[in-house]
Amino acid sequence: MEKRPNILLIVTEQHRGNCLGCEGHPVLQTPNMDEIFASGARFSRFYSDCPICMPARRTILSGQYPATHGLVSNAGGVEWEPEATLPQVLRDQGYQTRWIGRSMHQFPKRARFGYEEVENAGSSPDSEYGEWLKANAPNDCGGWFGAGVMHNDWTARPWPLPEYLHQTNWTVQRALDFLRRRDPTCPFFLTLSFIAAHPPLQPPEVYFNRYIRTGVPDPVIGDWAEPPESPTGVAGKHVNLSGEALLNARAGYYGLINHLDDQLRRILNPIIGLRQGQDTVVCLTSDHGEMLGDHYRWAKSLPYEGSARVPFLISAPQQFGLGIRNVIDQPATLADVMPTLLDMAGAEIPESVDGQSLLPLFQNGSGLDREYVHIEHKNGMHALTDGRCKYIWNAQDGAEQMFDLKSDPDELHNIAETETIRVQLPLWRQRLIERLEGRHEGFTDGKKLIPGRPRQSALPHAGKRTPFERKRFVS
Repeated sequence: MEKRPNILLIVTEQHRGNCLGCEGHPVLQTPNMDEIFASGARFSRFYSDCPICMPARRTILSGQYPATHGLVSNAGGVEWEPEATLPQVLRDQGYQTRWIGRSMHQFPKRARFGYEEVENAGSSPDSEYGEWLKANAPNDCGGWFGAGVMHNDWTARPWPLPEYLHQTNWTVQRALDFLRRRDPTCPFFLTLSFIAAHPPLQPPEVYFNRYIRTGVPDPVIGDWAEPPESPTGVAGKHVNLSGEALLNARAGYYGLINHLDDQLRRILNPIIGLRQGQDTVVCLTSDHGEMLGDHYRWAKSLPYEGSARVPFLISAPQQFGLGIRNVIDQPATLADVMPTLLDMAGAEIPESVDGQSLLPLFQNGSGLDREYVHIEHKNGMHALTDGRCKYIWNAQDGAEQMFDLKSDPDELHNIAETETIRVQLPLWRQRLIERLEGRHEGFTDGKKLIPGRPRQSALPHAGKRTPFERKRFVS
């Protein structure tokens, strides 16, 4: 049996899939993330099953779709007792498991879900980072929100304190401390979770100024998108930013990612960081993206590419056969993270997992057992995509959209009403009917989609597969 690899899972926050140098971004610098891809693989169509914090992180931990684990929004206070989690399975296989950084964002708040130790970099004073910041920052600095830029705002400014006090720096330093002191007799599973690029948009000054100086690309606006009827507040989700406000917001966002990327070099460097790098699987993904002004929208939760598509980069020891600069266009989701890493660790994948291991796809191009992936959120929007087309159904009013992602990756033109596409819509509707059949919300009677159903944050059948999933596993 080959030596089991160490596993480093890097989870960024609110990180758009196209915000990588290796994706051809015109200004953003991410050389260290790009290097993961340069020695391994990336997905060009990797999606968050539910593009908002809590359900997405629950999917990463459990390998389950939102319809199975029961959370389709940031429903506060919903306790969770999963049948199996990624860290729990690896711990039981002899791995030393550690979570450092942005919290798992689950309840109860201090639950470890299989990690032996957890160090949270939350903004609250009782988090490990909060306590450290209070002890090390100037008195009465106001902490993480002392500059007046808050956690859901599009306003931006440079980080007002010395750079070493930033959450990103603290998270990396704690990871280096773990690597230095870890048990060398067993492999490790370290999840390194960052708040960046989630607001507050306050990167260190050098990064903020870099993108103010270089300029930033404008948002993309679809010919179907409508601007807000009236101005919205600094935490508004339907916005029409322009001028300096738009420049600052986008510069702050890119600056956070660039800063994070530079800090990753401290971990990925084989001399001072991952001395065992040749024995380590390194995987980077994010819980969801950020609309960043596209189509007059800000933040997340929508099924459009800016919000739902996230990075997935992976490198591994040579025996795994990932290839070099291997780009995979087949769509996959966060539910596939757990089974993929378990497969690489030689661990059995629990029956509770909905996702599929991507390892055969890397190694020999073997296809996944699905034609499309499903994206949803309690706001009532559902989407299906096969990586070429995307079908969106608004469960509140029944409106439909269809985008050709090959010729229109920015989703500028809704082609649902074109004569050519109109004949394809029944197929996509039927696929969504099959996907939603038997769900508690009553989105379908098995024959048609039913709009206007009440929105539900948490589903009562948590832990149980929908009829669609049961059919797949039985067959």
